[in-house]
Amino acid sequence: MTRRVIRSILAIMKLDDAAARLEALGNTTRLKIYRALVRAGHAGMPVGKLQERLKIPASTLSHHVKTLVAVGLISQLREGTTLVCHAEYDVMRSLLGFLVSECCAEERGCGAASTAA
Repeated sequence: MTRRVIRSILAIMKLDDAAARLEALGNTTRLKIYRALVRAGHAGMPVGKLQERLKIPASTLSHHVKTLVAVGLISQLREGTTLVCHAEYDVMRSLLGFLVSECCAEERGCGAASTAA
């Protein structure tokens, strides 16, 4: 395979990853979950507290958390008997970088093109 083909494959994979993450956040409940975890900071939030805060059934929360974990936006760690959810900040930074990476790329003299990369 040539380098050009490899770059093209990587770009498609990155595009697919971005689309999956944006699709996951396109659901109101999942967006609320993600925002609550971002607000909680690096310590994360126990699943029980997340359920309490969002006032949703455990089965609904579990379904949406599973989707967010699958696309890499959040992770779960067991701390003793407690399952704690954490926002994956690097994944979100990567997604935001991907979204603005070509900002003004075709506009000559645009300052955003040089700062987006």
